[in-house]
Amino acid sequence: MGILERIDKSSDLKGLSFEEMSELAGEIRQEIISVVSQNGGHLSSNLGAVELTLALHYCLDIPTDQLVWDVGHQSYTHKIITGRREQFKKIRKAEGLSGFPKRAESDADPFGAGHASTSISAALGLATARDIKGLHHKVVAVIGDGALTGGLSYEGLNNAGASKRDMIVILNDNNMSISKNVGALSKHLTGILVDPRYNRLRNEIWELTGRFKRRDKIRKWASHLEDSLKSFIVPGFFFDRLGFRYFGPIDGHDLALLVKTIDQIKNLSGPRLLHVLTTKGKGYPPAEADATKYHGIGSFDKLTGRTRGEQGRPSYTDVFGESMMMLAAKHKEIVVITAAMTSGTGLGKFAEKYPDRLHDVGIAEGHGVCFAAGLAAGGMKPFVAIYSTFLQRAYDQIIHDIALQKLPVVFCIDRAGIVGEDGPTHHGAFDISYLTAVPNLTLMAPADSAEFKAMLDYVAKESLDGPVAIRYPRASVPLVHNGHHAGFEWGKWEEIYSSGTTALIACGAMVETALMAREVLHRRLDVAVINARFIKPVDEAMLERCMAQYENIIVLEENGPTGGLGQAVGTYLQKMQYGGGFLNIGIPDRFVPQGTRMELLKSIGLNAEAIAEQVVLLEGEHRILHKELGKNIRSGLGTE
Repeated sequence: MGILERIDKSSDLKGLSFEEMSELAGEIRQEIISVVSQNGGHLSSNLGAVELTLALHYCLDIPTDQLVWDVGHQSYTHKIITGRREQFKKIRKAEGLSGFPKRAESDADPFGAGHASTSISAALGLATARDIKGLHHKVVAVIGDGALTGGLSYEGLNNAGASKRDMIVILNDNNMSISKNVGALSKHLTGILVDPRYNRLRNEIWELTGRFKRRDKIRKWASHLEDSLKSFIVPGFFFDRLGFRYFGPIDGHDLALLVKTIDQIKNLSGPRLLHVLTTKGKGYPPAEADATKYHGIGSFDKLTGRTRGEQGRPSYTDVFGESMMMLAAKHKEIVVITAAMTSGTGLGKFAEKYPDRLHDVGIAEGHGVCFAAGLAAGGMKPFVAIYSTFLQRAYDQIIHDIALQKLPVVFCIDRAGIVGEDGPTHHGAFDISYLTAVPNLTLMAPADSAEFKAMLDYVAKESLDGPVAIRYPRASVPLVHNGHHAGFEWGKWEEIYSSGTTALIACGAMVETALMAREVLHRRLDVAVINARFIKPVDEAMLERCMAQYENIIVLEENGPTGGLGQAVGTYLQKMQYGGGFLNIGIPDRFVPQGTRMELLKSIGLNAEAIAEQVVLLEGEHRILHKELGKNIRSGLGTE
């Protein structure tokens, strides 16, 4: 029996030797590689954080002590050793564990996450709540993997340092972005800084100087001397200035050193920051060689590292990357901005060919959008490529810095709608709602690759009088529909089929679903399919034709029910006193869990079969209503 099979809770670690802990780290790595190779997930980050996680659980009293993970894509080891080892095999699957910390899963998860840079602010909140209640447990935030490029983390550091509250921040530097090596001098200095004898001497000197008449000047001189020495040999002077006691950097894979350092730091008071250096992908050669590829990955062959990607049709992300390469060659004013997602948004080749025109701003969406506003004001044509769920973080910049000034910024919104296994923190269920509320903004959704390319080409070559957003899903593009794209006309919808008594008005990926529903229904009844490629503004001329021609109108969209296309269409129909049946089918008013994209669409009724059933029900209800209405009218006429 392996050591891992003996670990049911983190307190089980405390009886292990360092040799056993090292063996356990190897077993956990193999478990993570095995499960992620089947389920997909965040591999590199988790492999790099194994020893750090074990050391934290060894030194702390979890769950009494509270451990907050930034983003949470480094928390797989944490999940495995906190009673979820068997459940881990179904991580990211429907009804399985979330790929991120989740309060509902375990009391070892005091704070959920899925977006970056939240851990320090959340940990400060937990520490403040602890102090108000008069409790004395430890609160630790683990941040890294680029999350310090987000402004929210610095807001948290600034407030936490000023608060002087007892909390620890672990900076997991897995890209060696702050310090490139762990030198003997740095190790020696960290050993001094955490040594209880040094800290007692430091406090005694501080108390002693307080007895002198000129104590303020003497203390100020001593403080400057300490700062000068630290700034010369310690890379953490910045954190010291923010009010944190800085320790490190130390080797994040040296279990004995980690345990010794954390044990000593945890008994100090005030805000402390420990800087550890880890190797992303540690223990799995393919991930160590290409940490970016294995950061977030689908299923793969764990022996060779080769991915088992979908064969055949390209993804919308692929089409975007290829299109931007061609457009940049034609239009020299085009620049592209992304937020730590160069690869995820399909811009890897663009970055290689046009390094001066691709700006990766890090996990700083608000800055990236405001930066794009400045570029547009300077005469450039910026394309901002950000996932739907992350663009939420830049909402004020969209309104205040871009739309208000009618700047021609193009938002290319990847992962719109249901994304799959990453779950509720990553589903793009709200972008239609929050973007249609913004004046001066045009919002589109392509039905296939040809339409996507036509949209990108149009906004690249035309002079825009305001921002434009194009949303598209994490999915393969459908084949070009028969007779589709006779011509792309700005602001106009497309009537793909015009027969039957019910019209399916669909946007984006739902156009393909509407066509599939039509096929399901073809032996029972006929339906029209309208491609609402412009979500804002709606094509009122097409809507008026639909009201005149169809007895029922159904809107299909991958967005929540409030503020979406369906609500806009329904409002217009009500305004025009449409007398037919109306139904809006979209993402329900709840957070959708994780699972495959197809599983989730089926579960919320956004698959072809469920939509076909809704058509039949609506047509039946409408006929019954008209029949009853006719009876009442005839009855009324007969009694007059």
